[in-house]
Amino acid sequence: MTQIEPNRSNSTTNLEPIIIAKNVEKWYNNGFHVLKGVSLTVNQGEVVVIMGPSGSGKSTFIRTFNALEPFEKGTITVDGIQLTHNLKNIDTIRSEVGMVFQQFNLFPHLTVMDNVTLGPIYVRRWNPKKADLIATQLLERVGILHQAKKYPNQLSGGQQQRVAIARALAMQPKIMLFDEPTSALDPEMIKEVLDVMRNLADSGMTMVCVTHEVGFAREVADRIVFMADGLLIEDTTPDRFFNNPSNERTQKFLSQILH
Repeated sequence: MTQIEPNRSNSTTNLEPIIIAKNVEKWYNNGFHVLKGVSLTVNQGEVVVIMGPSGSGKSTFIRTFNALEPFEKGTITVDGIQLTHNLKNIDTIRSEVGMVFQQFNLFPHLTVMDNVTLGPIYVRRWNPKKADLIATQLLERVGILHQAKKYPNQLSGGQQQRVAIARALAMQPKIMLFDEPTSALDPEMIKEVLDVMRNLADSGMTMVCVTHEVGFAREVADRIVFMADGLLIEDTTPDRFFNNPSNERTQKFLSQILH
């Protein structure tokens, strides 16, 4: 694949691949062929945005990167480790891959601080003092430290999603996956989450984002991948994707979302 110059002026993108997916195929139990030989390479420090119509396989595809979705054919290698049925490999990969979902998936009975420190204490085996320090820094980074003692149901949707991002970052992952992180938010809450994601991208974090947020994709993505009907249709720069898409399916999709 030709290396594409990053859209961000301060990007740390380099030529070292950190995710390599080759010919990934998946069927659902009802026989539906959801991924049809999808291949994608993501380099360290790169921000890749995946777009496409509903049912195109976008979310399923990124969930194969950390074994939240099994796949039947092909190979996926994350940070040099091939994803197999070996539980040790899966645990190692999951410890290096943070994920933020459409729904916030916070533990309702835990405070914001406890939600963020839970993984580092019980998975990374950090002492509580270290976990609290890191959590404090991250909650400040996402602009929500003042809510640390509250419970999820006391927060707005945008605040809960920022907590979810801080929780994922607390594990100090090498890669962050975002599965339509703003789709469950009211319009006025979307900006606060996208601002956190922009800052994260500017810091050099490797990110793969499934989103329909056009402004975010134009500004932050190094590459945009378009999927439809379980196929990877287009993989190009934001400028080419929005201004000169080569595929008719892409052109139709853009005419709908931009309109």
